[in-house]
Amino acid sequence: MHPLLAEFLGTMLLILLGNGVVANVILNKTKGNGGGWIVITTGWALAVFVGVVVATPYSGAHLNPAMTVALAIAGKFAWVQVPLFIIAQLLGAMTGSFLVWFHYKDHMDATADPGLIQACYCTAPAIRNDGRNFSSEVIGTFVLLFTIFYFTGAELGEEKTPVGMGSLGALPVSLLVLAIGLSLGGTTGYAINPARDLGPRIMHALLPVKGKQGSGWDYAWIPVAGPLIGAAIAAALYLYLQPVAN
Repeated sequence: MHPLLAEFLGTMLLILLGNGVVANVILNKTKGNGGGWIVITTGWALAVFVGVVVATPYSGAHLNPAMTVALAIAGKFAWVQVPLFIIAQLLGAMTGSFLVWFHYKDHMDATADPGLIQACYCTAPAIRNDGRNFSSEVIGTFVLLFTIFYFTGAELGEEKTPVGMGSLGALPVSLLVLAIGLSLGGTTGYAINPARDLGPRIMHALLPVKGKQGSGWDYAWIPVAGPLIGAAIAAALYLYLQPVAN
């Protein structure tokens, strides 16, 4: 499989299952309605597991522009490949979001609250405070990527293992995402991935969504910029600490 196709498919599965569990929990008349935050965070962690398993052998399973940028900053991924990976991830996220809409269309139609429907696509803060919302995304993404650098450290070297989330094995990164969701996700819904938020937000704007009242574009910069800044900080700190570690 071509690495770009792997990133597309892995991200598509990530969003299909991740936003799928949100839809299952919050939309009316689903079997999972009312399942709660533990179900959502567990579903997202398992969505990461599935995406990583599929993409690992071919691309390293970045599945996240913040991951791709962090690896490039750390000198572990070619900058020339960064735009191509991000495009593949964004298209995968849009496709996964379309599949969630198709799968749950009847239940979206049965749900009166447009905010609940929008939550099946993109994130929104529990309390709107742009500064704190931004810092929440920075902190969550920093924890994700800084930890990932140390998970992968033992396998980088000269081995021909794809660099990225896939080199962790699927289970550790899934548990890491679960920990972030349980501990830090209650403020903004922990996008920690620009493609995860922007791709579905675009689809929310394009698809015939019942009762749509905009797609929250005034907030959309936060789950894009926050993760990218968090990624840059994680990569910079990792590079700074390497001489000490060595």
